[in-house]
Amino acid sequence: MPKLLFACLGRIAVLIGVLIAATSAASAQTEFHLQAGKLRNPFAQKSVESLVLTVQQASQWKLGDSFFFLDYIVDRKRDGFNDRDFYAEWYPTLSIGKLKQTEARLGPISDVAFIAGINMSADAKVLKFLPGLRASWDIPGFLFLNTDLTAYIDRNFGVKKDGAPKEGNSFTFDVNWAAPFGIGEQAFAIMGHMEYIGSRSNELGGRYDGSILAQPQFVWDVGQAIANEPNQILLGFEYQYWRNKLGTDEDENTIQFLMVWRL
Repeated sequence: MPKLLFACLGRIAVLIGVLIAATSAASAQTEFHLQAGKLRNPFAQKSVESLVLTVQQASQWKLGDSFFFLDYIVDRKRDGFNDRDFYAEWYPTLSIGKLKQTEARLGPISDVAFIAGINMSADAKVLKFLPGLRASWDIPGFLFLNTDLTAYIDRNFGVKKDGAPKEGNSFTFDVNWAAPFGIGEQAFAIMGHMEYIGSRSNELGGRYDGSILAQPQFVWDVGQAIANEPNQILLGFEYQYWRNKLGTDEDENTIQFLMVWRL
């Protein structure tokens, strides 16, 4: 029964994704990120100078919204980890309030939506489906604040195809936010996300403990400060805390330089 349930949830995720992909976005914001710092290779137990180039887009459509990003990761060490690797995630949603054409409000919760996440990694041949529910919160000071509770359905290619081991299914809980603020004439923002992924087994007979990944970002609107062009060029840093990184018992605690270009 659990296998059948996860299979059905996976198909629902794909169907929602196809529906949203076929619908034109009403509005969209595209960003390019450059991050530089030291990232930890948990398998070699070493931290290496790394560069991450990211393109991401947040968009809205008639019945929901969508968030997508693609990372290109490279580091100075040729060791089979983060060697010109690609990683992507996509999270389309289907708003219950917009479907009903009325507010799905419950106290500080302004809307509830179905979410259909997909996680993909090229080098490790990772594929995950994350169908579930999103609650959007109406909290003063936040541009947005969402909490996502989803399944974590494994479709990895496995070690027989030179990929990451196949895993048992689990769940995730994610909090994502953006909170702009000003000090004098300067504009700043704190944004990012924090997620928990539950424990799970793998095809090699091992077990991954639950992991925590937190990636808060602090940015200054340098475009507004220097050229009076707001919301285009941002500078700051990202703090990354990753407990039990990539299924190991290694923890990461690092700060990376961050530059954001918004279109």
